[in-house]
Amino acid sequence: MATLTPGLARIRIKDLRLRTFIGINDDEVRNRQDVLINVTILYPATGAVQVNEIEHALNYRTVTKALISHVEENRFALLERLTQELLDIVMQYPQVQYAEVEVDKPHALRFAESVSITLSAGRE
Repeated sequence: MATLTPGLARIRIKDLRLRTFIGINDDEVRNRQDVLINVTILYPATGAVQVNEIEHALNYRTVTKALISHVEENRFALLERLTQELLDIVMQYPQVQYAEVEVDKPHALRFAESVSITLSAGRE
């Protein structure tokens, strides 16, 4: 397991289950489906650790609300597009040094629990 740089925090948003229009088939275009979202964010948390005030932290509630709003208010043909758009939202926060977003589409394939796409981005 990789070690973190001192003061670098890892936030994990796990199993965020939302409903949206996702897919290209007629049924998928007409009906909302479940998607399951997992996000990992690395950000420098030294200030939050020292001061213990939200102004010095990356507010994961704010990030999550932005993700929820985007998923519920839009339509997506491809998992790749949805995943990239969510990653772009996370990376809009300047504190984020690295983020990874995985979006699962449960029961997208016969005999499979789900299909997922994972994308990541980082800053130098």
